[in-house]
Amino acid sequence: MGCFTFIKVMMILFNVFIFLGGGTLLGVGIWVSVDSNSFLKIFETVSANAALQFVNVGYFLIAIGALLVLLGFLGCCGAQKESKCLLLTFFTIILIIFIAEVAGAVVALVYSSLAESILGPLLKPVLQNDYGSSSKPDVTKIWNATMENLHCCGFNGYTDFTNSTYYSNYHHYPSYCCNSTSNAVCTELSAMGAKISGCFDQLLYLIRKNAAIVGGVAAGICALELAAMVVSMYLYCHLDKEIH
Repeated sequence: MGCFTFIKVMMILFNVFIFLGGGTLLGVGIWVSVDSNSFLKIFETVSANAALQFVNVGYFLIAIGALLVLLGFLGCCGAQKESKCLLLTFFTIILIIFIAEVAGAVVALVYSSLAESILGPLLKPVLQNDYGSSSKPDVTKIWNATMENLHCCGFNGYTDFTNSTYYSNYHHYPSYCCNSTSNAVCTELSAMGAKISGCFDQLLYLIRKNAAIVGGVAAGICALELAAMVVSMYLYCHLDKEIH
């Protein structure tokens, strides 16, 4: 077996696994999103906020699964049929994903202030106008789940709720903004003394705290993407030489 044939077979096998993995994620995502009631019955002992996160992640699984199915199809068929067009498309998509991941990592870890300036104007108005509103219960549930799991308050802190719809309706701050475990009302003075971090700062703290794990996973994914690009380009160039 020559080098080209060996790499071709490895490319096909690798992308078959990618295709099957993507199909599995896609199927689970569709099940969670379409038949959420039966899915939630499995998690009857799980809290409402945790169950809500399981359901919402279904849409994310659909997107990731569809992308993996597409990549697996392009890579497998491109190698099997020795199609330069499919191999080049596969390489291009992987390259775009790789560049987007690197750019996102740089913005998130190095230019956190830039990320805050971009996300702040998008998320703060939603928090201030829709949180606690009877017409937008999903917004309230998502923010409650975020603040409960990250142990944070608002985007930057309790002051995000000042003059908000929630404060106008209830005349106090969400309980997540205070340290009290009782049912005491979370007043401005209590929230100020509690000094609960904003969710953006808390998220950055968790990422930096688990930097080794996050970095290891990211490095592994990048290595696989680079290997896929190198192999697909090798096959492409080999086929190009055969044509000429």
